[in-house]
Amino acid sequence: MAVIGPERVARLFDELGAALALYARQWCETPEDVVQEAFLALARQRSEPENVVPWLFRTVRNAAIAASRSARRRKARETKAAGPESWFASTDDRLDADRAAELLVELEPATREVIVARIWGALTFEEVASLLGCSLTTAHRRYHAGLAHLLARLEGQTPCPTPNAPESPTIP
Repeated sequence: MAVIGPERVARLFDELGAALALYARQWCETPEDVVQEAFLALARQRSEPENVVPWLFRTVRNAAIAASRSARRRKARETKAAGPESWFASTDDRLDADRAAELLVELEPATREVIVARIWGALTFEEVASLLGCSLTTAHRRYHAGLAHLLARLEGQTPCPTPNAPESPTIP
């Protein structure tokens, strides 16, 4: 493996920074800080990780979860709650971003994570499965079930229950 140079780190940041920040937003309120720390960790590597994009997503995920735990402890001490940030930085007239963000938050965390990693992170299903530690089939099933749920809810319908699935707004 070759040493990772500053130009490569900068190019990866330009390509993936926004998707990684959106991915981190699932867990923490400081996604940009988490992404910056992940890129600093990448720059400190002696050599470029074999699969650098999944490595970045895993690093961001772990750091975001740690940041979330820290923020929860801090909030408990301060007894101060902050509102969630929007999932969508900008929208057009065809999408009610607030409604879509509400529905995305309703999803089971694992399902939401698959959707965000796949759509905004542009990870392959193989990379998503590896990231989540699940099978390729499970990642694919969660993705399609989550999208079907979101679409049905955005169109004002109740999603059809699937066999052996609970009839709740969360998707396993």
